[in-house]
Amino acid sequence: MREAKNKDKNILSDEISMDIDKTNLGDSRIYEVGYLFVPTISEEELPVNYGNLKELISSYGGQIITDEMPKMINLAYSMLKVIANIRNKFTTGYFGWVKFEMNSQQVLELKKKLDLSPNIIRFLIIKTVKENTIATKRFVYRNSIHRKVSVKNGEETSAENTEIDKEELDKEIDAMVAV
Repeated sequence: MREAKNKDKNILSDEISMDIDKTNLGDSRIYEVGYLFVPTISEEELPVNYGNLKELISSYGGQIITDEMPKMINLAYSMLKVIANIRNKFTTGYFGWVKFEMNSQQVLELKKKLDLSPNIIRFLIIKTVKENTIATKRFVYRNSIHRKVSVKNGEETSAENTEIDKEELDKEIDAMVAV
């Protein structure tokens, strides 16, 4: 009888530990951090700072999905950053991003650590999806001025001047809908 009770307790404790493991794993989400490194970093030091950021994400349990090496960009407006009690004004910066998977509690810890970094002007952490979401260029239709000119019976007529027979149009629409 005691063995049955102990067996039931072990099964129950195993189920509870499995539920705890599931909650820790289930809380993992996909995030993306966009950041601006200060432009005072030299070209030789840039890969080191970039690697340090990726290591920081990994140290908090993040699994990096994809990333992009920071590139120098001009900023739309000047940004201030206080470094060692000195106000610094920046009009350029190295912009990069990293997409990663991490526990939501660990993201808060990562945010605190990034706030203290003297090499980062600003950063933004957002929730995202694992798939690639880079927008592609869309085809832009030309202006209506450049319409083709149709030739009927030796006469040139523009597409704007041709009259449309409403009955024929209705018949064609009905034919398309019926198919």
